[in-house]
Amino acid sequence: MHDFHYVGGKLCCEGVALEALAGKFGTPLYVYSEHTLTDHFQKLDRALAGVDHLLCFAVKSNSNLAVLRTLAGLGSGFDIVSAGELRRVIQAGGDPGQCVFAGVGKTEAEIEFALRQGIYCFNAESEPELDRINRIASRLKLLAPVAVRLNPDVAAHTHKKITTGTYENKFGIALEKVEAVYARAAKLKGLRLRGLQMHIGSQITRVAPFEQAVRKVFPLALRLKERHGLEFLSIGGGLGIVYQPALASAAPGWWRSAQARKVLTPAAYAARLLPLLQPLGLRILVEPGRFISGNAGVLLTRVEYLKRTGKKNFLVVDAAMNDLIRPAFYEAYHEIAPLSRTHAPRIKADVVGPICESGDFFCHDRSLPKVGEGDYLALMSAGAYAFAMASNYNARPLPAEVLVQGRKAALVRARQPIDQLWAGETLAPWQK
Repeated sequence: MHDFHYVGGKLCCEGVALEALAGKFGTPLYVYSEHTLTDHFQKLDRALAGVDHLLCFAVKSNSNLAVLRTLAGLGSGFDIVSAGELRRVIQAGGDPGQCVFAGVGKTEAEIEFALRQGIYCFNAESEPELDRINRIASRLKLLAPVAVRLNPDVAAHTHKKITTGTYENKFGIALEKVEAVYARAAKLKGLRLRGLQMHIGSQITRVAPFEQAVRKVFPLALRLKERHGLEFLSIGGGLGIVYQPALASAAPGWWRSAQARKVLTPAAYAARLLPLLQPLGLRILVEPGRFISGNAGVLLTRVEYLKRTGKKNFLVVDAAMNDLIRPAFYEAYHEIAPLSRTHAPRIKADVVGPICESGDFFCHDRSLPKVGEGDYLALMSAGAYAFAMASNYNARPLPAEVLVQGRKAALVRARQPIDQLWAGETLAPWQK
């Protein structure tokens, strides 16, 4: 469930009309529901109460400081993949001691910074990375907590660009090589072997791939715990959300509906995995991103033109692929809804942005209420991998972001001023 719904014909976030926010702050505009963030975090946290656990929110999915502060206040840990993300967590009031540092390309500077901040653990992706962490930790006279990311070679049956757990992916170390890697790492004086980690992919909507991965890794985790005194097993993130129909999923009792039984809920996830994990006696880390924030955000956009060609209708809006790249990059579906409910006839249209690329689209041949210039639309389920992947392509400023709590709304990122686009640039000396 989430907190976007029609009230009196107006699409609202919690108790605030989105049309009012679009009028006040302009578009394109991201809007996040604090209650939805909180509710999703707490649902998963409660579902995992049967084991000692830590939820580490994947900062790459949504790194807005206000979003991170909301989750830090709930006791969340954080899954980071850069020093920049760690700095964001710290700026938001998060605890570095509850951060796990993932990613295949950690630089020496990033490793040193993370060590000095006292992070919970590095998820090491290769033997050369373990050597690098050991060398830096030894120089600093520190002990670096590490977990090896294993690749279980389990297909998540998700989009090819977001699967991470097979041997065709760049992530982790092959399952059959992990024990030898731990044996070698145990001899490195700058390392503390703290855990074991895996991650099989993103937007996974069935529990079976998670269960398969846990069953496959269980015997190895037990052996490594006995030999090296490991404290935790991280089973990664990847829990999927409902993109279609996003608005229907806000209805009370929706999780219990016949349609929703096909959706991976926290209760269903925990019911299958906890009986497998409890005998390990290890702390369990989970690294959700999209599940927490995906349906907690929307992107608001204004219709600029209704363009008709000989064969198609195009709704040209002021948001573009630089604001939300998922449809262009992943062929991803986002439900599109008018901010004012209308009984106007429906038309089939492509919703497209102003960028000079044929790939700048949000949908093709979608049946939508007929709207025109000046009307507003919401692209639903835009709280994860949305603003976080935004760019300045076509010299377009980054959009603004708003956080809603009940009937209150606050601007938590100002729209990027146009002159900031070239603020770090200068002419060459011979051009002056």
